[in-house]
Amino acid sequence: MYGLTRGTITLIGAAVAGLLIWLATQSSGGTNGSYWAIVGLIAAAGLTMAFSQILGGWTKWGWPRISGSVFLVAFIPVLIAAGWVILAGQTVPNWFSRHATSWADDIGLGGLLGDMLKAIPVLAFGTGLVFGLTFDTTGPRTRTVVDEGETVRPVPVADARTTTDARAADEPLAAERSVSTDTTEPDTAYATTTATPRTTTVEPDPEPPPRAGGPSET
Repeated sequence: MYGLTRGTITLIGAAVAGLLIWLATQSSGGTNGSYWAIVGLIAAAGLTMAFSQILGGWTKWGWPRISGSVFLVAFIPVLIAAGWVILAGQTVPNWFSRHATSWADDIGLGGLLGDMLKAIPVLAFGTGLVFGLTFDTTGPRTRTVVDEGETVRPVPVADARTTTDARAADEPLAAERSVSTDTTEPDTAYATTTATPRTTTVEPDPEPPPRAGGPSET
């Protein structure tokens, strides 16, 4: 599915770029206005090819954004080099074309400039293409979910109940220990201070001795 989408968008981009190039050939180029129109249409064709790759998923889905580093490192040097040749190749010479040619002669690049004047359409197409390559896509928007459990770790309900139950189970044992400790001393003290009961035997009084002589007989 991805390859089919990319291939379809690329085909559409190539068709649009071909249409723009065909429109550029319809201009005579006899004036500087028509000259710049041709350059602009061909540059737009290159830009269309670059955009077709972005829209077709060349990198990733999302809204296009420009990359500052690619713009400064790649596009600016290409724009200066190609723009120099394009300015020098204008149909009607003006201040810009004369100074571009003069500066090229001063630094010994007059011959190279003369050769590159024949490839102005290619330079225009390449400039538009490189400008399109400075764009990238941000990718689909994703929602970042922060796991607060990593920073704040509340005690689970089950653990809290288990802890409470454990404490409740330990309370009777602790109470028994405290009761046994408290009742030991009073028992000991009671045992030491309580007197042992005594048993006393009461004997009957002794009988009086018999009288001497015995009782008198009548």
